[in-house]
Amino acid sequence: MKIAVTAASGQLGSSIAKQLINELGKQDVIGIARSPKKANHLGIEIRKGDYDSRQELDLALKDIDVVLLVSGMAEPQKRIQQHRNVIETAKVNGIKKIVYTSIIGDEKNTSFAPIVQSNRQTELDIKNSGLEWVIGRNGIYIEPDLDYLDNYIKEGEIRNCAGKGKCAYTSRKELGYAYTKMLVEGTHNGHTYNLSGEPISQKKLTEYINSVYHTELVYNSISVKDYCAERKEALGEFLGSVISGIYEAIHNGTYNVASDFEKATGRPHQSAIEMIRELKISDNN
Repeated sequence: MKIAVTAASGQLGSSIAKQLINELGKQDVIGIARSPKKANHLGIEIRKGDYDSRQELDLALKDIDVVLLVSGMAEPQKRIQQHRNVIETAKVNGIKKIVYTSIIGDEKNTSFAPIVQSNRQTELDIKNSGLEWVIGRNGIYIEPDLDYLDNYIKEGEIRNCAGKGKCAYTSRKELGYAYTKMLVEGTHNGHTYNLSGEPISQKKLTEYINSVYHTELVYNSISVKDYCAERKEALGEFLGSVISGIYEAIHNGTYNVASDFEKATGRPHQSAIEMIRELKISDNN
């Protein structure tokens, strides 16, 4: 069984490819990347495949049994068509099954909603494709908070608009493990899974970071309006809206969800503090 992983040069695609290699060996895992050189570190066959190019995708998906479609990074409407290019090319090439990395989220009430809506449209397109399918809805990655730690330390705080809302975080490594199971095991076909861990508050996240990194951060909540303005000024209109929308959704309870991780993998999701500890160790190596 040959499995292709799209966006193999990215952090999520790379994590999934590595887990698949551990499970199947290098000969049965194919990476697809817009810039193949960026995925050479995986040590597997890498094929050129841009989501905008049906011609490239057609060549990239030859002789593949199962494809993992990693959600694209383009603006929402463009992303829908990019994903359709992969789905249609998969059908033409006789691929049996498609697994999609979607997201948990609210389709209506925040500035992050358009991205959630685009993911839901791709979910629908996949369900209507006639292929076997599995959909994972990813929780919020915990890694960006740790990547931003130097800024938090400089400011002495974690500041956002999440308030007392809880967020069920995940990590790319945990997702890599889950998607490998979903790709390889047929029992998951036809299922949609929330892939996330235990819901925790921003205050609890701050406590965990302090515990592992020996910092003395405090959590401060500000209004949605102020946080949105702050993020747009720092990151620009589009990305600022995305980030503030995520924290607004946490405030609204969108990410305080029950996890299907154990159904997908056969084991519990790592706890938030376990993920933080593991990521600190991997950063130091």
